[in-house]
Amino acid sequence: MHSLIVVAHPDPNSLTHTIAQHISRSITASRPQHSAELVDLIAEGFDPRFSLVDQALFLKQSAPPADVAAEQARLDRADALVLVYPIYWWSFPAVLKGWIDRVFAQGWAYEESSEGKVVKKLQHLQVHLVAIGGADEGTYQRHGYASAMKAQIDHGIFDYCGATVRSSSMLLSTEGDYPQAHLDTAHTIGASIFASQVQGTVGQSGA
Repeated sequence: MHSLIVVAHPDPNSLTHTIAQHISRSITASRPQHSAELVDLIAEGFDPRFSLVDQALFLKQSAPPADVAAEQARLDRADALVLVYPIYWWSFPAVLKGWIDRVFAQGWAYEESSEGKVVKKLQHLQVHLVAIGGADEGTYQRHGYASAMKAQIDHGIFDYCGATVRSSSMLLSTEGDYPQAHLDTAHTIGASIFASQVQGTVGQSGA
């Protein structure tokens, strides 16, 4: 089983990158047949801007541009997608949102049928969301930020394409034993990603 771990943070020495690395190591340590590919969108220079070329793809007037096709091929090889990112303005960083905008294109991630129904094309993919934030949990709950992020990302993006969000974790700096507690959580997330396939059961967690 193969995981694609996508990281969106400009500093390779950040806690975000460290958490992603812990998840990757935990995946490959859990079973020898498991593999993980770590993708640093900023280091790779991914262009998040939705251009006329992307508009033509949406309208089915052209094939995917090379960078989009390469990302889609990465996802086609993956059984699990793990997104590790800092929370900017209660959502994704721009580079990660642009990656979603461009890569999860109509015709590949979903299809609008002639009857007006949405055909979900990513039902093979399990998703794990790992968001790193600075505010305390009370702030997220009190202002509805947590539920808004869940509606926008878990449901609005991945459910729309048929991908199952198996875990959604929010790691906050106000939690005890910071940052070690987050590294321990990262290890647990990585070890559990393919646990249901190994055990023959299907589980889902949320945080």
